[in-house]
Amino acid sequence: MTMTISNEAPAMRAADFQGGDRIAIATVPRPVPADGEALVKIARTALCGSDFKLWHNGAQHIAGHEIAGYVDQPGHPLHGRLCAVYIPLHCGQCAPCLAGHTQSCVTVSSLIGWNRDGGYAEYVTVPDNCLLPVPDDIDADLAPLLLDTIGTSAHALRDAARHLAAEHPKVLVTGAGPVGLGVVLAAQALGYTNVHVSEPNPERARLAEEFGAILVPVGSKDHRFDLIVECSGNHAARNLAIELVLPKGVIVLVGENAAPWTITEDKVFRRKDFVMLRTFYFPKGDFDANVELLRANREKYAGFVDDAFPLDALPEKFAHFAEGRSIKPVLSFGEQS
Repeated sequence: MTMTISNEAPAMRAADFQGGDRIAIATVPRPVPADGEALVKIARTALCGSDFKLWHNGAQHIAGHEIAGYVDQPGHPLHGRLCAVYIPLHCGQCAPCLAGHTQSCVTVSSLIGWNRDGGYAEYVTVPDNCLLPVPDDIDADLAPLLLDTIGTSAHALRDAARHLAAEHPKVLVTGAGPVGLGVVLAAQALGYTNVHVSEPNPERARLAEEFGAILVPVGSKDHRFDLIVECSGNHAARNLAIELVLPKGVIVLVGENAAPWTITEDKVFRRKDFVMLRTFYFPKGDFDANVELLRANREKYAGFVDDAFPLDALPEKFAHFAEGRSIKPVLSFGEQS
């Protein structure tokens, strides 16, 4: 997908996460790409719950990490091309990178939108190896879903599948935010038909049920599972997963929580064999498979994007998102596709 890009003034507008649940919109210098980088004119940035900590505590850099935009650099091979932005910077030369685990580079530990400026702005600079060209049949509204919503969830399931003993696993997903809902769809793509979801938000629970999941009450101990994908980051849900996972089962920790988590090594923990995984983001090599997931479930994924708004509305819309009033709202620059 391409577009015609006009020259802009050397300044841009961007969100300033000031802490205390405050966001200001400011005019700042437009970034200048270094060697090996490209300037990207942002089309869409999806809001993500992991940014709540920046909303609460403030951000040193421009936040926003689920980004799709057009390369705005004449002479660049991808000039004018819609690209998704792969957020982990990676060297391409260390052992994990050479093995394809680009999300786990041990040479560079930096994330776009966290350790350098991200996508709640009109422009962002992106290393060339973090540009993921989006096929022409995927529009800008859906392109950011290829990252966290599809990429993170599908990687968690692909990694878990390597350890599963059950051929037809009984699955529980705890937390039906965008990643948890993405897990439901990715599980179906893997042929898992017995997928349960635990989610306190009625709207998200309803959507999970529409996607074919079986709802279970939050905190219920009525069933045990071969595979538990923990997407909420809630310590109580993590502890419950240890109790509910069957022998030879797998727990995948996807949700994030910066608070310390203590595991009690009681008999529930000690007296069975099980695997506990932590997965992060996704390897670049999964991108084509993620595109196919989006194509196969386009209408369902489109239902995730339940709001689109301009930069000036971000302070209000982010607060609504934090209250659970939307699933995957997107910051939208220019006309929506």
